[in-house]
Amino acid sequence: MALCDTTYDACDRERWALESPKRRGRSEFERDRARVLHSPALRRLAVKTQVTDPYDGSSRNRLTHSLECAQVGRELGKAFGSDPDLVETACLAHDLGHPPFGHNGEATLDAIAAKCGGFEANAQSLRILTRLESKSFAPDGPPLHGRSVGLNLTRAALDAVMKYPWPRAAGAGEVGAGRSRSTAVRNVGKFGVYEDEAGVAAWVRKGVPEMRPCFEAQVMDWADDVVYSVHDLEDAVIAGHVKFYQLTDPTDLRAVCSYAAKWYCDAESAELEDRLHALHAEPFWPADFDGTQRALAALKNLTSELIGRFCRAAERATRYEYGPDPLTRYAADLIVPREERLECALLKGVAAHHVMGRASHGQTQAREREVIIGLADRLSTTAPDSLEPVFREMYLSAASDTARLRVIVDQVASLTNASAMAWHIATSAR
Repeated sequence: MALCDTTYDACDRERWALESPKRRGRSEFERDRARVLHSPALRRLAVKTQVTDPYDGSSRNRLTHSLECAQVGRELGKAFGSDPDLVETACLAHDLGHPPFGHNGEATLDAIAAKCGGFEANAQSLRILTRLESKSFAPDGPPLHGRSVGLNLTRAALDAVMKYPWPRAAGAGEVGAGRSRSTAVRNVGKFGVYEDEAGVAAWVRKGVPEMRPCFEAQVMDWADDVVYSVHDLEDAVIAGHVKFYQLTDPTDLRAVCSYAAKWYCDAESAELEDRLHALHAEPFWPADFDGTQRALAALKNLTSELIGRFCRAAERATRYEYGPDPLTRYAADLIVPREERLECALLKGVAAHHVMGRASHGQTQAREREVIIGLADRLSTTAPDSLEPVFREMYLSAASDTARLRVIVDQVASLTNASAMAWHIATSAR
């Protein structure tokens, strides 16, 4: 018998739109995982920015990040007794809503979408999973009247994707009730539900604590933090943006701590410096990197040791609080000790300072914003003819200007880095 059949109840396994019984042999959460894994939205992440250029083949992109997050999240969730397919589904799906050019594109689209409720990648992920992906339609008649229900995932899977299970107005400055949340610095302005998706969100969140992510979402969130903080450092070292000797220089150390304190945690510089010194003192921390095979092996060992360090810390602390029983849904909150949270924040600070802080990176971002703004402007004046068929149909059936603007935003957000550039060039030439 599958784990979800014994630990998760019928409410957890329910789908928004009823489906005909499927053949035996797979759990509902295994079906969820397969639906996300085979989705075009996941494939498109292969050419969307993680931190650096997604085209050179050596650094991570959003797809490889999601796959690595899924591996770490699956193992961590399994260690707690959560259904591993459920946690893996959440990890695979957590970045589906990211537009071209990563967080830069996200901020630009948020400004463009101000009149229709803004844009947030987490909220866009829910919209993709429950509306935009072409997999399932509800039966004709009430309550859903034959509308698209996206991948029609189970209630538990959709809940596990929702890191910020609240609309924009409710999420301003909120941290959420889960004890895995790091600080208000990180979550200010984050939200996971557009007004258009309020109905499905209410269905997903039926009978659960308000403003609290479920345990599986907290595991996914920590796996996401761990993977991208560690792998962004690895990619930055290989690309030559970060030298290990720099991280011992007092000036550089202060800059890294400043970035970490501003964007990723609530610690003072002295405490952050202590944690960075603690990492430097570990036997697995390389003294240098010269690109040789031994150096590459040492760097890969560093990533393995750091991922293990962060995951073991969360497992120990959470088990100490809740004991050995399976931890699922709302039976627990993930607990990550402060030391490991600060170390994770510091690794993010390294990438922020040495990669995102470069002058050339700022110039690239300015060009990316120009592309997004130009595309949205031209599509707004040439729609519906200029839209892809799926979005053209939505545009024609939209009942208001704000609804039509949301479709324009959906179209732009669906593009990859390459297709956004190509569309921009093509539409500029007309």
